[in-house]
Amino acid sequence: MTFASLGLIEPLLRSLEKLGYQTPTPVQAQAIPAVLAGRDLMAAAQTGTGKTAGFALPLLQLLAMEGPKVTANSVRALILVPTRELAEQVHEAVRQYAENLPLRTYAVYGGVSINPQMMKLRSGVDLLVATPGRLLDLFRQNALKFNQLQTLVLDEADRMLDLGFSEELANIYRALPKKRQTLLFSATFSDDIRLLAGQMLNDPLTIEVSPRNVAANTVKQWVVTVDKKRKPELFVHLMRKGKGKWKQVLVFAKTRNGVDALVEKLQGLGINADGIHGDKPQATRQRALDRFKLSEVQILVATDVAARGLDIEDLPLVVNFDLPIVAEDYIHRIGRTGRAGSTGEAISLVCADEVNLLSAIEMLTRQTLKRQNEPDFEPEHRVPDTDASGQVIKKPKKPKKPKTSGGGGKRNLGKWVDSGEVAPAEPSVKPVRKVPVFNTGPRKRKP
Repeated sequence: MTFASLGLIEPLLRSLEKLGYQTPTPVQAQAIPAVLAGRDLMAAAQTGTGKTAGFALPLLQLLAMEGPKVTANSVRALILVPTRELAEQVHEAVRQYAENLPLRTYAVYGGVSINPQMMKLRSGVDLLVATPGRLLDLFRQNALKFNQLQTLVLDEADRMLDLGFSEELANIYRALPKKRQTLLFSATFSDDIRLLAGQMLNDPLTIEVSPRNVAANTVKQWVVTVDKKRKPELFVHLMRKGKGKWKQVLVFAKTRNGVDALVEKLQGLGINADGIHGDKPQATRQRALDRFKLSEVQILVATDVAARGLDIEDLPLVVNFDLPIVAEDYIHRIGRTGRAGSTGEAISLVCADEVNLLSAIEMLTRQTLKRQNEPDFEPEHRVPDTDASGQVIKKPKKPKKPKTSGGGGKRNLGKWVDSGEVAPAEPSVKPVRKVPVFNTGPRKRKP
């Protein structure tokens, strides 16, 4: 099966080819034709199933081919997500898919100023990714209208309910047009999710798929804990220590600036390194990839997006300099080593700030990754323990010490007397010159 056989238009197929997408996942194969046909959808799909493309691709096609041009402060399709991080991730995927389409897309979420978002919405947006709270804020300030809304997507609906967005979802539901297409994606079909679906969906098609969340057992995975500021130093240390294993290494960094900073440091040490990310021209990225495949570059540092489509037959080592924001990207990253029966290694440098990302990866892969501390690089900020259920195990607090007699910060002089120790000498105090006080009361009149 191909994406073309699912009925997607040529501009979307060009974008998918550029991103290295070849074969639809099960959820994509079922969801794309249903969404294109206008059906409501209720899908049990966890992270790692390719669900974002499953709803975004047909949604973009419908927006490009049907309906009137978007008007001021209006939105034609709305994707609701539970967190700011997911909003950014989903919008980035949408932006790449829509690269060859004349559509406006945008993401709004809390934690940042609302004014630039209001300005952006003035000209209208074809597809908007939003968190529930910020969406309602914009609606109540008349910065957003729903009269043109064609499709609503609830992504990770179970997490939205877990985070207490039930009331916000009810308020949004009341503000939307009754005639619309609704797509609901959730990790599980709990009673609460079924109740929500009953309120918002009309005769939905039900899809249930399992995540592709198993890394090849030929890949040895472990974590090295370290303070964030010492990651570059630790990376160089491990590279020099590993020698032969580090002859060809693919390194993943979270941001474009992170890629550039690490490459600059490595090149400054005389290490043959190069980097690829979205800000670099396609020709430059392709040249770096080709040189890496030919082993002309020892270390290639990349963002997740830039590395899509990179295929090397016998890559010995992958390093996660930063953990990915989305857990399924971890599977994609380490899947580039240990192929075709050969063994590979995946090392993740993890700081205390990334413990929640680590727990999400362990929950997705259903394993607790082995940890090790590198001598002289033990972190000052401890990385909390985690388990395969996705829980962060907090260190128990130390009991408070009981107050000693003579509290209030004063020394207990009796201790010195009882122990035979000599009490400290009295501090020398200089006499303070008295300042005369003047009578500032009302003056008495003479008789």
